[in-house]
Amino acid sequence: MFPLFGDGIFTQEGDAWKRSRELLRPQFVHKQYDNLELFKEAVDNLIGVLPAQGLVDLQPLFFRLTLDTTTAFLFGDSVNSLQASNKAGESTFASAFNTAQDFVAKRLRLQDLYWLVGGRSFTAACEDVHRFADQIIDRNLSRDNEGSDHGNQIINILVAGRDTTACLLSWTFFLLVRHPKVLAKLREEISAALKGSTDITRSELRHMNYLQNVLKETLRLYPSVPVNSRTAVRPTMLPVGGGPDLKSPVFVAEGEAIAYSVYSMHRRPDFYGMDAELFRPERWEEDLPMNNDPINAKWGFLPFNGGPRICLGSEWSPGFFMISLPLTLSLNHSGFWYE
Repeated sequence: MFPLFGDGIFTQEGDAWKRSRELLRPQFVHKQYDNLELFKEAVDNLIGVLPAQGLVDLQPLFFRLTLDTTTAFLFGDSVNSLQASNKAGESTFASAFNTAQDFVAKRLRLQDLYWLVGGRSFTAACEDVHRFADQIIDRNLSRDNEGSDHGNQIINILVAGRDTTACLLSWTFFLLVRHPKVLAKLREEISAALKGSTDITRSELRHMNYLQNVLKETLRLYPSVPVNSRTAVRPTMLPVGGGPDLKSPVFVAEGEAIAYSVYSMHRRPDFYGMDAELFRPERWEEDLPMNNDPINAKWGFLPFNGGPRICLGSEWSPGFFMISLPLTLSLNHSGFWYE
């Protein structure tokens, strides 16, 4: 991971990780984006490039949208990739970023044998990504010690802000066009709340209960990080999971990695009902089986992880989603398709 992410919050442990988290935390409190104009401008640009009719592949546009909002949010200056879709720098960054991430995913799977995957293509992609990040820093941050500290985090935050939210939007539209009744109900709530206006406040968003249920149901079925892992810093025990009945303790040695699948957990019938594989936002208005146990109620829904390492952007991502989706749906009454 280091060639792409550098010495940032995704690659750090211990005191260095704590310092990075404290450095970045203030940027993600909701007061930093109470003014939703930050989101609205980018969504207006997205709507402006959508064709009047025909099929459109939304996912690449969502990745540009989230790149614009993330750079505007963090640095006060958007790269405006939606307004200049053929801009060489942004196009190079997007391509290099995707290439580098593909290599990182493969290297993570290989664990200690990560060095078997890489080579010139990986190195070149990482260099292009860092070059793009350096341009953002030069444009927005001073090159003093504090600027250097921020620079180490740029790519880490671009990953968090760009990819996770773009994927959330993509999966949401993917599901909505396949569930017309849900789409109709959502549009009805949005129309009633907005009354033809495009000026949305955080208060209005908080009262769109069905929109929030659609968000949670999408994150349940398609979490941004479907598989994760943790490494034991000292010998420990897992309380269950061992033995023939899987109810005995499991010893975990120091340095041993434990992988867990949020994707699988979110589809457990004993947590979410016998229709757990189905997209049904109404389930969030019901008494879910997992709520019968306090531990399951706390840890059974982990779209942003949990504990000390809960995602700093856990409020940022839904906030951006909730401004993008109402505007896009309410201003595009003629319908949309996703492929």
